[in-house]
Order: sequence, then structure tokens, then C-alpha cells
Amino acid sequence: MSKKICNSIEQALSGLCRNDMIVMSGGFGLCGIPENLIAGIRDSGATNLTVISNNAGVDGFGLGQLLETRQIKKMISSYVGENKEFERQYLGGELELEFNPQGTLAERIRAGGSGIPGFYTKTGVGTIIAEGKEHKDFDGETYILETGLKADVSIIKAWKGDAEGNLIFKATARNFSPMMAMAGVVTVAEVDEIVPVGSLDPNFIHTPGIFVQRIIEAKCEKRIEQRTVREA
Repeated sequence: MSKKICNSIEQALSGLCRNDMIVMSGGFGLCGIPENLIAGIRDSGATNLTVISNNAGVDGFGLGQLLETRQIKKMISSYVGENKEFERQYLGGELELEFNPQGTLAERIRAGGSGIPGFYTKTGVGTIIAEGKEHKDFDGETYILETGLKADVSIIKAWKGDAEGNLIFKATARNFSPMMAMAGVVTVAEVDEIVPVGSLDPNFIHTPGIFVQRIIEAKCEKRIEQRTVREA
């Protein structure tokens, strides 16, 4: 059996969880979030976490679990509108927040994983996002400097993976996860299915196994964030 394959969430996170660590958590809304690994970090008891994620889950689910247990001290995020506990803690001064435009957040993660310490962007110029950041003009246009992001641990969710850690994501679940895999010192992937090595078409692999240190097959609840139905 591959050394990368883990048989339990505890094994997948063994030796990784500690206080004050930086965690990247993939997904978009509730789509493609590493549900089981988030719960594993909650159960580890690690505190004072800085979490980099597009969103903060919802109340009682996803990263919302870590907010309820007060294990997160800071969020670096783009969208947090679905979590009342997040709102309460932030407005109450209990939670630090570094807001990012969504594209800027994605590029900061990609830059961190590519060894790029910073980049200039027009996004946010003239808004509170630009406060305290270096400004520079290029061809008569003003840009602000954004820094790359890296993490001690990246936790991501994929559709299929093999024993070497090669991953394929499905639809929207691909958001943020491939770049987060590159930006983590250690990347742990939970997948719907582990398939034999060689069965994944190399042309369709989204994340090569070189970026993944641990992988676990885990069943997910896959909640719907906003359920919209019509009357019968």
C-alpha cells in the first residue's frame, strides 16, 4: 500500500495539528470542502488558527464548526455572508479578518505555491483594501502590491485520486483546491474514491501527486448551501 494512503482522519492529520498554525481549506461555499478533515482539526483541539479559505462555511458545518469552538483566531477570506457566528465574532472583536477580493485571494494562493512573494494588481485600488499597501504606477495606471500566501497545512477535497496522490476534481469543487495543494507545506486530500495507479488519464489530472503528501477516501454529507425549490 502507498505510504500516502491513510486509513483514518486521525492518521491523515497525525503530527500536523498544532496551535497557531496556518491552514488552507479548499472549496467554494459548501461545494468541495474537506468536511471530514475540518472535523478532524476540530477534534484535534488545535487553537489560534489562521484559516485561509474563500468562505467560512455555515453555522455548525464546514469551517463553521471551528468558529463555534473558537479555534480560529483569524480568517483570510473573500466571502463570509452565510455564517452568523462569523458575523457575531467579527463585529464583537473576537475574530481577526483579512478581506480579499476573490480573484486576488486566488492569485495570492497561486503565487505562494509558485514561489512568488508578491504581485501588483489594480483590484482594490481606491478602496479600503488598498490601505497600508504599497502603490506603484505602471503605464499611467495605479496598482497595489499583494503578497503570496502559504500554509503549514492545506486540506482539500477531490473527486478521484490514486495512491500517488494524483487528483481529479469535479466541477465547482475544483475552486481554490489545486492552488492550495501547491501552497501547503503538507497537503492532505480527502477523496470520494481512490482508484488504481494508472487508471487516471494524465491529460485530465488537475493536481499532480508531487503536491499531495497524504490522501484518504472519505464519505461526505455534501450539504446544499442554499436550497431553492418551487411549489408543487
